[in-house]
Amino acid sequence: MTIKQWNQDERPQEKFSLRGAQALSDAELVALLIRTGTASVSAVDLARQLLTVFGSLRGLMAAEQSALCSHHGVGMVKASKLRATAELAQRLLKERIVRTNPFESAKELDHFLALRLRDSRREIFGCIWLDTRHQIIDFESLFEGTLSGTAVPIREVVIRGLECNAAAVIAVHNHPSGVAKPSSADIALTSRLQEALALVEIELLDHLIVGEEGSVGLSSLGLLGGPRLG
Repeated sequence: MTIKQWNQDERPQEKFSLRGAQALSDAELVALLIRTGTASVSAVDLARQLLTVFGSLRGLMAAEQSALCSHHGVGMVKASKLRATAELAQRLLKERIVRTNPFESAKELDHFLALRLRDSRREIFGCIWLDTRHQIIDFESLFEGTLSGTAVPIREVVIRGLECNAAAVIAVHNHPSGVAKPSSADIALTSRLQEALALVEIELLDHLIVGEEGSVGLSSLGLLGGPRLG
């Protein structure tokens, strides 16, 4: 049975119009995004399949384009809509933290970093650039590595900081393992970053590691001087 053959008040689009988005299940909301199913499967059933395959709504929104396209019934257009939705959610959270002080909006920053980095299967290194009042100018993902690590060219970080006219920075990277515990390499990188940035008068305020349960700052572990987030 196709969705057009369902009772009108059970169809996702009509249900959305009559009762609002909150009345729809995850599968029904995903169905509104992908719009169509296949010759044998409705959009809602296809959405349910995707939620099952990727484990959850979070898993679906974190899935890469290639993984989405590998599922029968999901082509480039449907995959692009899902990836675009995930990107919009990240940008919405980013809007909420820009021009705020990260030490006063630590919870919002943690939510943003979790959405942006937590589910990545590769290690990503980024920077939160701050102005002289320690308000956030921007967040940038700068380097992407593998499951076990990322090469971070210190010189390029310094150059980018100067281009942003930053007075301070919070370094960030994720651990795909989900364990937000700094390694000896993380500690060594932090020390090198701090020394290099100090030469151009950019203060490294913290180095956050994003894991499954949130982020941990090296400053909170006594591994970096300065104020602590959280």
